Amino acid sequence: MTDDVTRAQTILAGHRDSIDRLDAILVYTLGERFKHTQAVGKLKAEHDLPPSDPTREAAQIARLEDLAIRADLDPEFAKKFLNFIIQEVIQHHQEHQDTGAA
Repeated sequence: MTDDVTRAQTILAGHRDSIDRLDAILVYTLGERFKHTQAVGKLKAEHDLPPSDPTREAAQIARLEDLAIRADLDPEFAKKFLNFIIQEVIQHHQEHQDTGAA
């Protein structure tokens, strides 16, 4: 192998290690986030509040778009990602409503 290929493989391995660490951070962060949204869903169900809050959701999407721009991330991707999470959270909140906040 040439020195260039060996160097490229070393750099590639470093990037992959970083990607693996970041994937773990994302999964654990999402897990922590969902713990809080589950608590919110139970609280909403206990107090007969609607599972969805369009005003909050719009504010969160705008906030995330701004963060994405500052992080040099495609804001449309960030918006799609947050919308996916919001829909999952609303589904969980609806389940709490349906089961009486069990």
